[in-house]
Amino acid sequence: MEGRKLQLAGKSTFLVSLPKRWVTSAGLKAGDTLFVDTERDGSVSIRVRGGTRPTVRRKSFVERGEETREHLVRKLIGAYISGFGLIDIRFTPARGPFVRKVAREFCRLVIGPEVIEETQNSILIQDLSDPTELSSEKCLRRMHLTVRAMLEDAIGALRSGSETVLHDVDLRSQDVNRLYWMVAKQYHLAHAGPPDGNGGTSVHGHRQIAKLLERIGEHAQRIATHGSALAADRGLDPKLLDQIMAARSSAVSILDKAFNALVTRNIEAANEAIDARVEHQRMIEGLAHRVALRRGPSLLPLGTIVDSLGRTAVYASEIAEEAIDLAVAAGPEAA
Repeated sequence: MEGRKLQLAGKSTFLVSLPKRWVTSAGLKAGDTLFVDTERDGSVSIRVRGGTRPTVRRKSFVERGEETREHLVRKLIGAYISGFGLIDIRFTPARGPFVRKVAREFCRLVIGPEVIEETQNSILIQDLSDPTELSSEKCLRRMHLTVRAMLEDAIGALRSGSETVLHDVDLRSQDVNRLYWMVAKQYHLAHAGPPDGNGGTSVHGHRQIAKLLERIGEHAQRIATHGSALAADRGLDPKLLDQIMAARSSAVSILDKAFNALVTRNIEAANEAIDARVEHQRMIEGLAHRVALRRGPSLLPLGTIVDSLGRTAVYASEIAEEAIDLAVAAGPEAA
């Protein structure tokens, strides 16, 4: 987002300049006509072409009695991510209970959709979310805070043995998925609409980062799942637990550095996050060796947890690489 100063021309006309990249990519020149709309929230949108606002895209599915729950959910999420504002499902009356149950489950899985109409053989879902209220950048910030807390809680529960905390980590993974699907939807909407003056670079980068954050969330969930097998084991070596906690702190530190570099467009900070992975990998290798010497039922859960801490740092460093790409793309063309 760029700040632009409002200028007064004459006694009653106010002017604001437009980003040159947006004007160029839209093929505009001095003297061309633009169309201005005032939105309900008080914001103003500028369109290259006039006429009516774009109609809400509609997707229709016919459920013929052969769908599994997973297959139907995947199709609905696909329609949501593709930017369809209305999703219409047709079915036989006998399949009504199944389809209605899946439709409501889908509405709980993602942000925005609600069932607005029902008949004996159809159900209509409308996406009521407003991208201006929950931008891709806001989604990323929430994802970062959520997966960060999930990592800390999942590892911390190894020491406390709290099953409640581990279960809560598992539940929060769904919040991460919902935010990722919202970013993916905004990516598709940005590419389906007119040029945004930045070639879609920012939204594309946000989608890549959201996917990496989602994967970190999956590993936090994985740690919590295997941590449940260790929660009742109070005989874990305290030194081993200390090393695992240190590896967690290292992974979280790399994640924080990478995300802060993304927000601030700080290439130096991004490089620090990438370089920090070398020392983190040494910690993981030492932990893996120590865990491999163990015997008994705790071997597999501990090995999985150590592996997830290693992969978390890999994904965090990839966020830092994306941060560098976006910082370079947003910077001046002549350095």
